[in-house]
Amino acid sequence: MTAADTAPPGPARRMSRLQKYLRQLVYGGNDGIVTTFATVAGFAGFAGTEADGVAQIGGVAVLVFGLANLFADGVSMGLGEYLSGHSEDELHARRRQAELAAITQDPEGESRATAGMLAARGLPAADAARIAEILRPHPGMMADLRMAYAGMFTGDGDNPAVNGGFTFLSFLAFGFVPLIPYILMEPTQTTFYWSLAATFTSLFALGLLRWRATEERFARSVGETMTVGAVCAAVAFLVGRMVGG
Repeated sequence: MTAADTAPPGPARRMSRLQKYLRQLVYGGNDGIVTTFATVAGFAGFAGTEADGVAQIGGVAVLVFGLANLFADGVSMGLGEYLSGHSEDELHARRRQAELAAITQDPEGESRATAGMLAARGLPAADAARIAEILRPHPGMMADLRMAYAGMFTGDGDNPAVNGGFTFLSFLAFGFVPLIPYILMEPTQTTFYWSLAATFTSLFALGLLRWRATEERFARSVGETMTVGAVCAAVAFLVGRMVGG
């Protein structure tokens, strides 16, 4: 046995945990950026393209509506993530109890059913029967295997409250970016352009996080993230122009 075999879990496991929370960060961050910039773009579209158009509405109005949407939607996103995770955990627990009860009441029949399930997935019948027989004295493992094959995976220690908190904080942090120019500068059309630049910079950064979390192709991760933001911003701007006449 080598030192590597006895070494404690290293960076690979920590990266796996970070990857799990990066998914929450991307989920909340993307919606935060899009939600807040939609407000900014809507005001800019309503104000028109004149240099003093945004000033006629006022930077205070942009900040008030932007922050209101930011916090209201952030709370909604965080609670939605919590409720979704909590409901999934409850469903998983009930389904696992039902599987364990069935295995306990009819171990032979459930063992045959497990063998049939494995054979349907491509294992030779003899191997499937052997694996099912090995799992028979371990109803918990058999139940988990059957649930996994049914598409019901355990959260592996996920805490719905923590996930909801990460979603909420990411929503606020990234969603605040489009408002920064309106805090630092007078509300003019140039301010809107700075907000646009800040937004797409944040979307690019979020795409990088998504790339690290999902290990998808770089162009796809960044491109899809920025495209979604661009489409939402364009829709909000056009609606503002149509409403403003």
